[in-house]
Amino acid sequence: MSVLIKGGTVVTADQSVRADVLCSDGKIQAIGEHLDAPKGAEIIDAGGQFVMPGGIDPHTHMQLPFMGTVTTEDFYSGTAAGVAGGTTTIIDFAIPDPQQRVLDTYMQWREWAEKSVSDYTFHVAITWWDDTVSADMETLVKKHGVNSFKHFMAYKGAIMADDEILVNSFSKALELGAIVTCHAENGELVSRLQQKIYDMGITGPEGHPLSRPPEVEGEAANRAIRIAEVLGVPLYIVHNSCRQSLEAITRARGEGQRVFGEVLAGHLLVDDSVYRDPDFDVAAAHVMSPPFRAKEHQEALWRGLQSGNLQTTATDHCCFCAEQKAAGKDDFRKIPNGTAGIENRMEVLWHHGVTTGRLTMNEFVAVTSANAAKIFNIYPRKGSISVGADADIVVWDPSATKTISAKTQKQKVDYNIFEGMTVQGCASHTVSRGKVVFADGDLRVERGAGRYVDRPPFAPFYDAMQRQAGRKKPVAVKR
Repeated sequence: MSVLIKGGTVVTADQSVRADVLCSDGKIQAIGEHLDAPKGAEIIDAGGQFVMPGGIDPHTHMQLPFMGTVTTEDFYSGTAAGVAGGTTTIIDFAIPDPQQRVLDTYMQWREWAEKSVSDYTFHVAITWWDDTVSADMETLVKKHGVNSFKHFMAYKGAIMADDEILVNSFSKALELGAIVTCHAENGELVSRLQQKIYDMGITGPEGHPLSRPPEVEGEAANRAIRIAEVLGVPLYIVHNSCRQSLEAITRARGEGQRVFGEVLAGHLLVDDSVYRDPDFDVAAAHVMSPPFRAKEHQEALWRGLQSGNLQTTATDHCCFCAEQKAAGKDDFRKIPNGTAGIENRMEVLWHHGVTTGRLTMNEFVAVTSANAAKIFNIYPRKGSISVGADADIVVWDPSATKTISAKTQKQKVDYNIFEGMTVQGCASHTVSRGKVVFADGDLRVERGAGRYVDRPPFAPFYDAMQRQAGRKKPVAVKR
C-alpha cells in the first residue's frame, strides 16, 4: 500500500520546500507539488505541518542486562515508544561481558531485536582483548554491517576498557575502516571517589554526581581524543555532559582532528538539583552516567550544539523502574544507571531549540537525524527526504502542545525525567518503511516489522586520509 503526504513543507538538513511526498514499497518514490494519489493510497493531510526525516537515536539500550538486572524496555516496547515521538531508527549497543565472545554477543542482540517495530542497527562494545576479539571485529565489519565499536572508559571491574584495550581496538578499527566511540569517564578515579564518598557516610543518590565530577569526564575525553589522534582513527564521544569534555572536542576539531560529539536531550535540560530531592525514588530515577550537571554546563552544551562542535542528539534510553533502582537504597553505587527519553527527545529539542531560536528547523533535522546518518554511513538512505531513501518520515505539527507525564507516556517505565514539562511541537504522524505506525496519538505498530540496517565501512575514505597525512597504519599491541 502507498502513502501520500500532501500539503506539507518538507524540511531537511539542507532546505525547506512545499511539496507532497509519495511512499510505496518502503521507499520514497516521488517528491513534488500536486502529486496524484495511487489507487488505494493512504493520504495524510500535512497542511500547516512539517514533513521531516524520521529521527535517528544513535544511543539506546533496549533489553540491556546491567548491574544485576535487565532494563524494563525491550526492543518492541522501546521502538514503539520511539515512533510515537517521531524516531524511526535506533542504534543500540551489543555489550559483551569480559571474556565473552564478541560475535556471540552480537548474535544474541540481533535475536533480541527481531521484535522491533522500526529499524535498528548496533554499535558493538569492546570490553576485553585477545586475537578472537580482533577476528570478530573483522567479521562484524565485513559480514554483518557493523562500522562502529564502543569503549566504556568507566565501570572498573566490569566492562571498562583500559588504555591497552583502547589502543588495540582503535588500531583494528582503523584497519577495517570503522569509527570508534567512547563513554568518556576515568573509571579509576570514579571507583576511588565512590569509595571515598561512601566512607564519608554519603550513601544516597546525592553521592552519585559527587563521585563523577566533570573533571573525570574531561580527562577521559581528552585521553581518548589524543589516543585517536596518534593512531589516526576517527572518534565519536557519546553523551557529553559537561564543559570540560566539550572543550576537549572543540580543541581537537579546531586542530583538524576527525572527532564527533553527542549530547543527550536530558543533559541539555535537566540539572543536578534532581539528586538532592528528598524523595529517594525521584532522585534515584535520575541516576545515570555521566550524571546531570549544574546549569552552567547546560548552557555550554547548547552552545556546542549551535556551533556544530556537537553534532548529534540522543537519549541513552536505558530504563529501570523504581523497584530496580531501590537496589541502591542504602548505597548509591548499587543504583542501576539509566534514564528514559526516546519518546520525548524530538519534542523537547523542538520546544527548547527551535521555538526559542537556538536552532533553525534545518539544524533540528541535522542534529536529530541527518548528522547521525552521515557519521555512521547510512545517509541518504536514512536522515533525508529524497527519492530512493527509506520512507521513514515524521509529520510534525508545530502548533500541537502536550504536557509530558509518566502517566500518559508509552515508554515502559514508571517515571519521566521531563515530568510536567509542557512542550509545543509534536509528531502527528510517523511513517516507518512506508507504513503509518503512529497517527494522532494512535500507535499502529507491528511486532517484528523493523529491519536491521547494514552500515558499510569507511575504508576507502580513511585509507586516503592516511595517505594524505603521510602516516602508516598502526600495528596492534600484542599482549
